[in-house]
Amino acid sequence: MAVRKVWAMVGLAFTLVVSGCATYQTPGAGINIGNLSKADADIAELMKREPAASFPARLAVARIQASGYDSGHLSCYGNGRYCVLTARDIEAEQEVSRLSRLPMIAGIAAMSRMLLPETPDSMKDLRLAAASLKTDMLLVYSVDTHFTVESTDIGPLALISLGFLPNKEAHVTATAACVLVDVRTGFVYGTAESTATEQQRASMWSSEAAIDSSRLKAEEQAFRQMIGDFDKLWKGVAETYAGKTANPVR
Repeated sequence: MAVRKVWAMVGLAFTLVVSGCATYQTPGAGINIGNLSKADADIAELMKREPAASFPARLAVARIQASGYDSGHLSCYGNGRYCVLTARDIEAEQEVSRLSRLPMIAGIAAMSRMLLPETPDSMKDLRLAAASLKTDMLLVYSVDTHFTVESTDIGPLALISLGFLPNKEAHVTATAACVLVDVRTGFVYGTAESTATEQQRASMWSSEAAIDSSRLKAEEQAFRQMIGDFDKLWKGVAETYAGKTANPVR
């Protein structure tokens, strides 16, 4: 199976070279958000963390990707362990509004590159930026997208030859994952994750716009579903913690 995959990739590369045609570069990868929270901390230290956010809570939101991420029309800020997307790409206004309407949320703040270091390294860098915005909690999410033609996985930052792919099944699979963190203490309230797939004939990928349209559809759906899962997560968090630290509405 491994040999077959290698030859499939060789064939794809050969087609790319021989055709001399236009290409589409797949976006960069997502990032394991959980690893950022665990950096330089053992289990005992993690167990000591407690929630400290007051309610109604102000929520900072940040999308992060692997360093060097480039979707073609949006690039990331930062060149450390991860980078931060400070402009919207797949986030529909209705989904952002949905967050602001959740119970016990006093407001939503988007992350600004002016508050971020050039080489972000851990979750603490994002928490410091969120603290500058006077927010109580931080919602961090990332999207990992894979392009597959039949059984051949085309990795991140790889080139796809336009209009010369065989008439085989092509898939774009996007997974959106998020974590809710206490800005003051780094306590993790919970996580949510969702996956969506767009499927069509590879021969339909005849232009950058066609491939990017498939990517956006998959990522938008994964993000929308993730927000739905976060809705459930948040209501559980509010029920568990809001009664302990609730303040008058600000």
